[in-house]
Amino acid sequence: MSKLGIITKREYLRRVKKKSFLVLTILMPFLIAGLIFVPLWLASIKSDDIRTVAIIDATGRYAPLFQDTEEFHFINSDRSLEEYRKSENKEIFAFLNITGDLLVNPNAATLYSEKQIPGDLSRLVNRTLTRELENEKLASFNIPGLKDIIAESKINFNVQTIKWSSDGKESASSAMIASIIGMLFTTIVYGFIMFYGSMVMQGVMEEKNNRIVELMISSVRPFDLMMGKIIGIALVGLTQLFLWGIMTSVLLGVGSFILGGGIDTFALQQGMSLQQGMSMEGMQQANEWLEIIHTIDFVGLGISFILYFIGGYLLYASIFAAVGSAVDQQEDTNQFMAPVFVLLAFALYAGIYSIDNPDGPLAFWCSIIPFTSPVVMMVRLPFEVPLWELALSVGLLFITAIGLTWFSAKIYRVGILMYGKKPGIREIIKWTKYK
Repeated sequence: MSKLGIITKREYLRRVKKKSFLVLTILMPFLIAGLIFVPLWLASIKSDDIRTVAIIDATGRYAPLFQDTEEFHFINSDRSLEEYRKSENKEIFAFLNITGDLLVNPNAATLYSEKQIPGDLSRLVNRTLTRELENEKLASFNIPGLKDIIAESKINFNVQTIKWSSDGKESASSAMIASIIGMLFTTIVYGFIMFYGSMVMQGVMEEKNNRIVELMISSVRPFDLMMGKIIGIALVGLTQLFLWGIMTSVLLGVGSFILGGGIDTFALQQGMSLQQGMSMEGMQQANEWLEIIHTIDFVGLGISFILYFIGGYLLYASIFAAVGSAVDQQEDTNQFMAPVFVLLAFALYAGIYSIDNPDGPLAFWCSIIPFTSPVVMMVRLPFEVPLWELALSVGLLFITAIGLTWFSAKIYRVGILMYGKKPGIREIIKWTKYK
């Protein structure tokens, strides 16, 4: 085995055998599955506590409108709000005080409670009173059948979007779903470049401060040492991604099977419909979205993700390695890493701003420029980027990454043996000219 292979193997095995790697790799899929299924499970559990709401209606017109629900019991009270306030009986959870005609004075209704008013109660009160006030307003116009006319005139129109394939096959599409998927992949690429790139820098600084590198450099070229560390940590990242993908898929499948029978699906859909203001048409829309998701080429997205992850990681990891070799203390990295962090942050924001216009100038150029393309291109891919743009972007990314790796290696070979001195930008540039 070559020296580069030995170093790569050492870096890989040393990190995958750490307890932190094993714990993070195992726990993360469970955390993701928990974030998805635990809220669903909790949403399906109905509380046994029914809270009483006393309605103090001075007009006598609005109290009969309120019907009991599974959460709230409404009572019509003839006592004053002040009497309730002084009473030691705390069985009443909230008080709805209506002092006048709400059509004339909308501020004549107020909810009181010793605790924070829950959103479900305020939405229920608002919805009930709004429906009644709308009916009263329509009746005041004295136009026969006006309510039915307005109800029939309400139209909720959503244009259907269809995507053509090269063979003329039609499939449903959604810009919203494409944007969500693209942003998800963008965030993952950004996070992993930052995380594993920083891991390279920390590893270089650790070996430099422990003087281990002095022994290694006597038998290995600095370039092989740097590349072995970069490749080894990249393989660690890909291994973690692979394991997370498999474990998350299995857990989501098992969770869907187990919870599918235990959750009252219809009740859960009704609860979500009330909570988010969605109708049954909204639930049908959710089913249509699931069908659209199945039409997305996740295989192509996965391959592109791996390519951009490797290219972007190689580009930025070489910079991180060069910075780690040039300094001795963590505090000294700030002046060198600030421009890198700003550049990555710009790439992330460029990706966010490109969601609404994935073919615009910002999206196009930032997906071609190597320093931003790993992040921005992932936003554009669900919208089907032309093949020539994708090939040009990937080609420039890897050419730049290889060139920057060669340039960083020149800094690495000098900086890795420099101790006790904080170099400036000019001095680091001089290192690249040494032969």
